[in-house]
Amino acid sequence: MTARIYQPTRSAMQSGEAKDNWLLEYEPEKPREIEPLMGWTSSSDMRSQVKLKFDSKEEAIAYATRNGIPYRVEEPKAPTRKVISYSDNFKYNRLVPWSH
Repeated sequence: MTARIYQPTRSAMQSGEAKDNWLLEYEPEKPREIEPLMGWTSSSDMRSQVKLKFDSKEEAIAYATRNGIPYRVEEPKAPTRKVISYSDNFKYNRLVPWSH
């Protein structure tokens, strides 16, 4: 019953680099099952529905230690962006020539 403390990634509809919240989620104890009558995926694990939001990583770690919850912290990855300008498409020494 370990908890995972992480910073969720932004969706494609959100802009900006600011990430506000840290989440504490419990890892599932049992795998999900397919309900035989309707075919829906169900789980009898109630802790899988708990998601706690915190303003900082330290607050989430303090909550987990205060309540005796074993936890694992996942640090966010730095974004890998290659910054090029529009004029680089028309350089004379371009590595890949135009296809048309």
